[in-house]
Amino acid sequence: MKYTTILFDADETLLDFHRCERVAVAEAFSASGVETDDAMIAEYSKINNSLWKMLERGEIEKSHLLYRRFELFYEKYGIVADAKLTAREYMRTLSQKAYLLDGAEELCAKLYGKAKMYIVTNGVRSNQESRLALCGLLKFFDGVFISELTGFEKPQVEFFDHVADRIPDFDRSRTIIVGDSLTSDIQGGINYGIDTCWFNPKGKNAPANISSKITYTVTDFDLMYDALTKGD
Repeated sequence: MKYTTILFDADETLLDFHRCERVAVAEAFSASGVETDDAMIAEYSKINNSLWKMLERGEIEKSHLLYRRFELFYEKYGIVADAKLTAREYMRTLSQKAYLLDGAEELCAKLYGKAKMYIVTNGVRSNQESRLALCGLLKFFDGVFISELTGFEKPQVEFFDHVADRIPDFDRSRTIIVGDSLTSDIQGGINYGIDTCWFNPKGKNAPANISSKITYTVTDFDLMYDALTKGD
């Protein structure tokens, strides 16, 4: 087939991060004595997502992000609580959550042996190492690249340079990145000159400045498998 190397994002591409986050953050708030409801958890998620976008743009340090999201949440609701304590509890509980998206394991099993596969993630090292070990997918992968260990974040070219330098016989023309994030996975792949597969199960519209540059857009794992095995 065309691709000899497949780079997979982890969260919301293979792992159900939204489910992991909902469960872990509810437990962390409860441990901090803070009562929340579904709407408040959804608001926390919005705050968190906005800070991760800032991280991608180099506007915040990850160490600051990890507790700043809870500070902003508490400020919004007028809650008096220790944000750093909540942040530590959240990281502990999240490291124990490793729910897969339906069909992710089957996809990896079908692709196994057809190409070298690697996970590329911007997540926190301790959490990602623990969650990936728990989820049962590592047996399908040739390696894992975590931004915290590379010193760079997707979509930075330096992140992809780090990855490419450590993959034997890396060939940009036969490499594809698969991910749900337009700003980190897809833009990163475009910047690096490799093919991209946008996992878009909700059928969102990509901005005009990037939509024409995406190699494949898929809404489920069957379509993803077909895209990744072109020429098989």
